[in-house]
Amino acid sequence: MRPSGNLQPAVFLDRDGVINRVIMHKQLPYPPRRLEELAILDGVKEAVSLLHNHGFITAVVTNQPDIARGVSTLDSVMDLHKEISSKTGLQNFYLCVHDERDECECRKPNTGLIKKAVLDLDLDISNSFMVGDRWKDIEAGQRVGCRCFYIDNNYLERRPIQPFQRVTSLLEAAIIITEGINAK
Repeated sequence: MRPSGNLQPAVFLDRDGVINRVIMHKQLPYPPRRLEELAILDGVKEAVSLLHNHGFITAVVTNQPDIARGVSTLDSVMDLHKEISSKTGLQNFYLCVHDERDECECRKPNTGLIKKAVLDLDLDISNSFMVGDRWKDIEAGQRVGCRCFYIDNNYLERRPIQPFQRVTSLLEAAIIITEGINAK
């Protein structure tokens, strides 16, 4: 563990719709359940590399309620994470397996996943960012003081509340984040 004076900035990433393609049904996003359904979005590997090269730790923080609902298994989700890791270089995955009715602290928009990552990885939350495609991602990032980037995938659901910056992809967010570092 690094000394507390040497905390690193992070970029927290939602998984589905930010890193990998979602499966759309009636304008609502659903996660891939099997490896055959997993498709990494364009530019993700480059974005992760860019962020890492600029000293950011990346941490995936993802709600996966299909496990609690019995639609998916923890093993299948872990297999997806291994595949995502091998294709993108992402290594830190934080997962909530609960449904809304469980009212757990880790399920976004609650901040438990982000707080766990901060403690585990010695992160500087005050200089960190959140990239998500749903209001829950943005609200979780806002609650811990992150600057947030919202990928608007035009889902038929509630929109996040400002402040956030709208982007079209993780790569666009990574470029903005790293250009901001270079400008200092």
